[in-house]
Amino acid sequence: MSGDIPEAPPVLDGERVYRIHWVLGTDLLRAVCHCGATRDFEDPVALWEWLLGHPDDHTERAARANVPPRAALTPA
Repeated sequence: MSGDIPEAPPVLDGERVYRIHWVLGTDLLRAVCHCGATRDFEDPVALWEWLLGHPDDHTERAARANVPPRAALTPA
């Protein structure tokens, strides 16, 4: 064993790959759409509605309806 760090496994990509990250130290979940759009959510149901509603829900109107005041749209 040489102490080398193993190579990271490949990650999926494509039109149906969504990523959800927990924002450390908060109650927020960060959704990452396959198109690169990202948003923070407190409600996991609203998060999935936004992700699965692509591209119709990737609008400023949807952002105001579902994002808590301290979270904002994150540029892709």
